[in-house]
This record gives sequence, structure tokens and C-alpha cells, in this order.
Amino acid sequence: MHNRRMSLGRLVVLTLTLLLGLGSPAGAADPVPTTLTLTGERSFADTATPLAVTLRTEDDSPVVAAQVLLERRVDGEWRSVETLVTDDEGRAETSRTLARDAADNSFRATYAGDATHAPAESGRVEVPLRRRSSAVRVRAPKRVVDEQSVVVRVVWQAGNGQPVSGRVKLFRRNGGGPWRLYRRPTTGGQGQARISVRPRTDTRWKATAPRLDWVTGDRSSVHRIDNVPPGVPVRLPGNAPRPRVKLPDQARAVGDGANPVVTRIPDKVWNHMTGRSWHRGCPVGRPQLRLLRINYWAFDGYRHRGEVVAHADAIGNMRGALVAMYERRLPIRSMYRVDRFGYSRRLRGADDYRSMAADNTSAFNCRDVVGRPGVRSPHSYGRSLDVNPWENPYRASHGWTPNSWWVSRSHPRVAWRSRSHEVVRVMAAHGLRWTYGTTDAHHFDARAGHGRVIRARAPECATEVCH
Repeated sequence: MHNRRMSLGRLVVLTLTLLLGLGSPAGAADPVPTTLTLTGERSFADTATPLAVTLRTEDDSPVVAAQVLLERRVDGEWRSVETLVTDDEGRAETSRTLARDAADNSFRATYAGDATHAPAESGRVEVPLRRRSSAVRVRAPKRVVDEQSVVVRVVWQAGNGQPVSGRVKLFRRNGGGPWRLYRRPTTGGQGQARISVRPRTDTRWKATAPRLDWVTGDRSSVHRIDNVPPGVPVRLPGNAPRPRVKLPDQARAVGDGANPVVTRIPDKVWNHMTGRSWHRGCPVGRPQLRLLRINYWAFDGYRHRGEVVAHADAIGNMRGALVAMYERRLPIRSMYRVDRFGYSRRLRGADDYRSMAADNTSAFNCRDVVGRPGVRSPHSYGRSLDVNPWENPYRASHGWTPNSWWVSRSHPRVAWRSRSHEVVRVMAAHGLRWTYGTTDAHHFDARAGHGRVIRARAPECATEVCH
């Protein structure tokens, strides 16, 4: 019995040996390791660049007729591009157009392997971009009429003429001021950004474009837009003297037309008037006075916005006359409140000498008559208006002021020597009398019904000029 069991055991071992031998035939080997290489040539964006894969074994033998998957990274994800088949040298070639964004120019190749060759990957290969030159330009009209709009275009192109889309910086310079960043527009698919602007002065413009993956950066040349007046500037004789006191241009006009606005005297304005054009003892106070803000045509042909303070009884006359001057485009050099010129001990009120020397149009000023200390001026009552005093002088006790050059001269728009002048006629039509004629050419007084002059004058002024 024991010998029989031993024979059966040997039979089982022999059978298993034969079976195992059939599963692993003698001479079988593991798959051969392979190396997969991917290369791409540096090129410009929007152009095709060659890509090549090479598949070889560890002994540098080519893997022939192998299928290699080519993938490309787009928007952060790998996407299949093409399946290549290697030739007799283990190579396969294709081409792909490079994107403008370097991140979208990453490729990789994958070989899945077969019965005799192990799988392989190339790893991530970034195909570098060659940057094209680029040029950014600012294009716009060379001039714009004040208060009108123009379009400023920023144009960005690559060296081959292709449009460049990207965010640029647009800088602006007003007059002789500093350069300031105006906006950061984005040029679109056409390589352009359009910005509508309404410059109120001469401006200069320039743009800078950043370096991108596919183009170099650039800085434009400076483009100038001249702001030209909507009106006709005043032409004075070449030898005419200019005002001795220089004033900055007033703010540009607000709204359409003359746009007159009459209000009570605001706190800020009254605080500045007090101690200059108004002080204790004046015949009128804050409740009787009004502030008129109004657009006017200046000597430079532009529309500006000025201010006058006058009596409530006379502000309507002045409003109507100044609106009519605006509509007829009769120029006024400036229209600052007279308190701008400070206090004058000589006049015991705001400094009318400086106001006249600046050719400033004004009304209320609680002061003495120029050249007659101690005699109260009609302007103290807020019913008198002085218009363009430099071109229309006043004969004071000490001579002509603010100059004598204009005494015997006139101008069809800004200097009058008779009642037939358009300015004098406009004033008269709105109840403002040219009281003293050529001896005080710039002075007008408001009057009530029936032509009566509304003013309270000191007895000394009954028969004399009281500016």
C-alpha cells in the first residue's frame, strides 16, 4: 500500500511540472524598454511649426509602425491632437500652428507599448515662441472745437500687420501740466480701442503697450489735439496796451446758452465778501443782494462762466443785458466778483483799481468813488455795472484810469464811444443807462420804470461823475 501512494505522488508532481512548463516556454523575455522623444522648433505665433517624435529601444533601435498619441495643453487641459505612426527610422512628423499664449504651446507624446515593446512618454515639451516686433499708435483728429467730442483710437499691430489684442495704457497731458494715466483700454480683435473724449484745453496723448508672449512691447509717439474756440476771438490793435493785472481764465461755461442762475448769497461767498466788498455801515446788506452766475463769451473766443453780485432790484436788468450780450456774442474779458481783488484802504472797499486794471466786469462794491475819497460810489447800492473797464476808461479827478490809450479809440465789439454802439444799445434795452457817457464809458446804472435811475448817490455826486 505504501509503495502505491508514493507512485501516485510522483505522478501528480510530474503532471504539474508539465503544466507549468507549457505556461512559460523556455526562452521567453520581458518587453523591451523604449524611449520616446518629442521636439518642436521655436517659431512665431499664428504660424505652423514642425513637431517630431522618435521612438527607440534602449539599444537605439527604431520602433517601427508604432502608434504614438500626440496631445496639446489648451486652457489648462490636455487634449488629443493626432495619432502618429513611426516610419522605418522610428520617427513621425507633423506640424501645428502656435498660439499667441505660450501656455497653449505645450505638447506631449505617449506610446502605449505592445507585446515586445514597453510603453513610453515624452513628458511635457514647451515649444518656445519667437516674439514679433509690435507698434502702438494713438490716432485722433489734430483739433477739436471746444465742448465737442472726438474719438481717440489706440491701434496696436504686430510687425507683420496682424492686430494685437491686449490691455494698454493711455496717458493724457493737459496744456503744460504733467502726464497722467487716463485709462487702461483693451484693444480688441481688430487691435483697436476707441475712447470718446471731450477735452476743454489743448491736450497731448500717448500710449504704452506691454510685452506679450508673442510680441514685444512698444511706446507710441505723442499725438497733440489742439482745442480751438467755438467763437471768434477779439482782435485788438497790435499796439493796444494789455491789462496790467493778469487773471487766470475763469472756468469754462456750464450748460447751454448763457444759462443764468440767480441765487441768494451763499455762506462761502458772503464770508469772502465781508471785509472786502462789504463791511459794516454799507447801505445794503446780505438780504438785499443776489448772486448771478452766467456764461459769457470771452476775448479768447471761448465760453466761460462768470459771477456778479448786485441788488435784488437790479439783478434782473443785469441778467437780461448779459444774456443779450451772450446771444450777440459781445465779448467780456473776465467776470470775477470784485472781492477777489482784496480790500483797498484808499477806496474803503474792494480794490476797484486792480479790478479795472484787470479789465474785470463787476457790479456791487461798497466803496468810495475812485479819485474822490469819502464820497460813496453808486456801486455801494448794487445797482451799477462796470463792463470791460480797460477798453472803456474812466476820467477820475487824477486823470484817466485804468489807461489813457483807449480814451479816443473804439472797437466794434469791446469799446464804445457813443450810444449807437451795440453794447450801449443792449444795456439800454434792459434798463441799464449809460449814465456818464464817455467820461465813464464802462459804467451803467439800472433804472426803474419810466427811465428813472435807481441809485442813491451822495449830494457831492449830483452833477459829477461818480464811478
